[in-house]
Amino acid sequence: MEVHLVDGTYELFRHHFAVPSHITNEGIEVAAVRGVLTSMMSLLEQNATHIGIATDRVVESFRNEMFDGYKTGEGTPPELFSQFPLLEAALDAAGFAVFSMERYEADDAMGAAAVKAASDSRVTQVLICTPDKDLAQVVNDKNGIVQFDRRKEFIYDEQAVREKFGILPESIPDYLALVGDTADGIPGLSGWGAKSSSTILAHYKHLENIPKNHEEWQISLRGAHKLSATFSDQFDDALLYRQLATLDLNAPVMENVDELLWTGPKKHFSDVCEHLDAQRISDRADSLAASRN
Repeated sequence: MEVHLVDGTYELFRHHFAVPSHITNEGIEVAAVRGVLTSMMSLLEQNATHIGIATDRVVESFRNEMFDGYKTGEGTPPELFSQFPLLEAALDAAGFAVFSMERYEADDAMGAAAVKAASDSRVTQVLICTPDKDLAQVVNDKNGIVQFDRRKEFIYDEQAVREKFGILPESIPDYLALVGDTADGIPGLSGWGAKSSSTILAHYKHLENIPKNHEEWQISLRGAHKLSATFSDQFDDALLYRQLATLDLNAPVMENVDELLWTGPKKHFSDVCEHLDAQRISDRADSLAASRN
């Protein structure tokens, strides 16, 4: 059994900026929601059976209480933000298991669901369907957890993560603490770039293992003196940034993988699609359900 976990919020943003606007007769922008539903129908047509979709009901999370600079909903186009609840309702009507996050983030939900699904002996592979580098931290060959970039049709296992970032998946939060993550509002440490961060973490793996004095480093880095001074001065900040970048696997998700089995749309999905001007999507869902039953 394969389990597909989808970042619904990422999909919503991606389609909002990729497809033309579509405003219904009721004056509601629905283009991104239609795009996500179409994408999910395609996933089903590729024989996916067990699917969980994580969404952010709001942009803010518990991490905003930890760090004032963490990402907020500021700057999100109102016509996109208004589709957040529409997406959740439409996906639920389509028959998908939806993890709607308020205090946690969609990333947390995907990480938590991946670990839980992988613990089921029936599951052969868990595919986390997002290119977001945050999720690389839960990639685990032994447990069959991979990251799947659907647009590039590329699967990241541990080796692929190492080739992309130069480090093991377990070091991803440490890496993001050093280089920063502009998408999440994590500033990182001044002067620490991708190359220096991956080089030192490939050797030491985690922040607390890195000597504060560069003369004790067992690897060679250009500008080591300045880098070590920054690391020493901002070590507590780095630990906070790592905490921000670490997925919280306590996010509420499914109780077991059986809840992820797609058996078809709910009865009112056709009505939902009618409001979205998306009757073809309803027809696709009905056809898929008929072929599986």
